[in-house]
Amino acid sequence: MLPENLFYNTTAPGIVLFLNKNKPKEKKNKVMLINASLEFEKGRPKNFIPDDKIKNIAKAFHGFKDIDKFVKVIAKDEAMKNDYNLSPSRYVGNSQDEEYRDVEEILVELAELEHDRLKTDKELNGILKKIGYKGFLR
Repeated sequence: MLPENLFYNTTAPGIVLFLNKNKPKEKKNKVMLINASLEFEKGRPKNFIPDDKIKNIAKAFHGFKDIDKFVKVIAKDEAMKNDYNLSPSRYVGNSQDEEYRDVEEILVELAELEHDRLKTDKELNGILKKIGYKGFLR
């Protein structure tokens, strides 16, 4: 997987596939997935992959071995088990583990935040009234 905003026709991340029926025996029935979505620098108008990052990606490609949070080599059976979903982000996490929270917990937190917002708005309106501001927030 390539970074977002790399190509002019889309801001979506790109994916490049290399298909090879003449793999060496030790690579047969295996798929290498590289998640290079963080290997870029911000550019105007588009992001770009600097030469040193391209070299790292190429080295990983030729190495054909797992690299934590960058490369994962999977067996064909694993791809089959996942309905042949070959999105690198499915197998290669390059960010912090996602945090899953209970919906009830989130709703309670939202209610508390809304209460805090109302309290802050009331205080701000009091300050604005003291300095002669005629309109009020919410």
